[in-house]
Amino acid sequence: MTDILLQLKDVHKAFGPKHVLNGFDIDVAPGKSLVIIGGSGTGKSVSLKCALGLMAPDKGEIFFDGKKLTHNDRAAREAMLKRTGMLFQGAALFDSLPIWKNVAFRLLHHSKMSGSDAKDLAIQTLQKVRLSAEVADLYPSELSGGMQKRVGLARAIATEPDLIFFDEPTTGLDPITADAINDLIVEQVKGLGAASVSITHDMPSARKIGDEIAMLFDGKIIWRGPADSVDDSGNAYVDQFVHGRADGPIQPAM
Repeated sequence: MTDILLQLKDVHKAFGPKHVLNGFDIDVAPGKSLVIIGGSGTGKSVSLKCALGLMAPDKGEIFFDGKKLTHNDRAAREAMLKRTGMLFQGAALFDSLPIWKNVAFRLLHHSKMSGSDAKDLAIQTLQKVRLSAEVADLYPSELSGGMQKRVGLARAIATEPDLIFFDEPTTGLDPITADAINDLIVEQVKGLGAASVSITHDMPSARKIGDEIAMLFDGKIIWRGPADSVDDSGNAYVDQFVHGRADGPIQPAM
């Protein structure tokens, strides 16, 4: 494994005349957590989709574990995805499947693990995110939003990935539940020694789960630094965003 696990270099992505990413650069090393902050519509989700291969960038390079990925190299993408976990914004659980099958979905469909072994592993993983074995046979509709988010986290870590993506992990949660989810994310990512890339506009979450924070604005990373320096960045755009002020160089979306 290289010193840099994931790297996006000079990535561009446009939709018609709208340039969403315009020279986007990030990298993250094994065991490190990078949080990308920015307002709604700034391209945070597009950057994740490009990294995952769900979108092809118009220009730029993407590397995983030192290997350059191309949108047409399906084998390399599959190899990356086998080592990747994802916690989606709304948990994105399968409503028709019991919780244990949600957690073990990849194991059931992409490995030779038996159903009974997959269920045992799912229950063990649920316990890592503070959910009891009794939850395993319930369905997503029977769980609260916070519990669904924990299930989503369990699914993301079930295969012990080397890289985990978090898409707005605390959206829709009350502050106490959000803080509990943040604690679990830190605990599980550090426990696995995984690299993680998170996107959020929730600053308490960014400060807690990130080793580093990077700000995306106008399609580029305009600042990056240690999470504990984000409140004293010296960058007017970052300062306005993290303190939630309407006055400043960023114009409020109307």
